[in-house]
Amino acid sequence: MNIVKRVLGVVWLLLAALSAYFCVMKFGLPKFSTGSQDDLVFGIIILCILTPLIVLGLAIFGVYALKGEYDDEK
Repeated sequence: MNIVKRVLGVVWLLLAALSAYFCVMKFGLPKFSTGSQDDLVFGIIILCILTPLIVLGLAIFGVYALKGEYDDEK
């Protein structure tokens, strides 16, 4: 079971990288080019608030899983 947790740590790190890409390139930056004030506010919220929360949360969880913090102690 500990090996599965370590493998899932890699999965969480990959998800962090993918979510960073999608939050910035697909959801955040295209909102700045539309010219609408609503889209500008949404783009700022995505880039400055949601992206760091999502990416750091997934990355920290993945690093802890790789280090063995969630392993069963016998």
